[in-house]
Amino acid sequence: MTDILAIARQQVLEEGRGLDAAQALECLSLPDERLEELLGLAHEVRMRHCGPEVEVEGIVSVKTGGCPEDCHFCSQSGQFSSPVRAAWLDIPSLVEAARETAKTGATEFCIVAAVRGPDKRLMDQVKQGVEAINAAVDIQIACSLGMLTQEQVDDLASWGIHRYNHNLETARSHFPNVVTTHTWEERWDTLQMVRDAGMEVCCGGLIGMGETLEQRAEFAAQLAELDPHEVPLNFLNPRPGTPFESFPLVEGPEALKTIATFRLVLPRTILRYAGGRELTLGDLGTKDGLLGGINAMIVGNYLTTLGRTATKDLDLLTELQMPIKALSQTL
Repeated sequence: MTDILAIARQQVLEEGRGLDAAQALECLSLPDERLEELLGLAHEVRMRHCGPEVEVEGIVSVKTGGCPEDCHFCSQSGQFSSPVRAAWLDIPSLVEAARETAKTGATEFCIVAAVRGPDKRLMDQVKQGVEAINAAVDIQIACSLGMLTQEQVDDLASWGIHRYNHNLETARSHFPNVVTTHTWEERWDTLQMVRDAGMEVCCGGLIGMGETLEQRAEFAAQLAELDPHEVPLNFLNPRPGTPFESFPLVEGPEALKTIATFRLVLPRTILRYAGGRELTLGDLGTKDGLLGGINAMIVGNYLTTLGRTATKDLDLLTELQMPIKALSQTL
């Protein structure tokens, strides 16, 4: 039987074809003593098919907490006894957040709202915010506002939103164990409308929500079918008051195998470090992931949890001689 990494070297590195679900499962199942080899191959794939640049992004929540959905990992759900309560960010604060993000060297600024989907009030505020940011800051604007109607998709595209984030979160087979108030298919439909409108698709998920390795491989293959421009990889940071508050953290080697495997399934995709990496990987693991397939990162804090300081991440990129992707190159 041919070794999976030998297969991946030919198929992914040389031919540029991502692994399928069965092959991804073989990589996820590799023993820890082969982790360095797996990470090395993933880094080669990243460098050949994406290059050395790292895309840096900051995010801010324009509407926090009070969400009607029951995503079991999320402290912003209004259905759980989590400490996050509904709050709105005003336009000047939104502009200031974008300005501070741009100062780090980031080229992306994502406006996020904890909602099932945007109502008129939220859409109006996003429009005003986008206009104000564009007038004051040289940065690209992305949005993450939940499930959309076709009219809302068209509006966002007309305002110049170039990328839309809507995570599938987990494998289709596991999704009902994570969310019950809407379906995986509803999320998929929004992503298809976004693509058809000409916006870039940003779609990833959260690792460590009780899924099996088979379901993790399934999820990677489903993302490959969607072919998103960007895949943010989050690792569960169990939040008090949520149904997943007692779930264990993903172990570092397991997280790194996941990162490398997703790179081998998605050889040309922007693979972004997102929430939970600080707890799961720490400083050393963060470096290992950047040498194992990651080529983008969110800097600063996340929506309801603290991240590493932007300075630490940017210093690490300098140490690794990985240039920040310039704004002009992402237009």
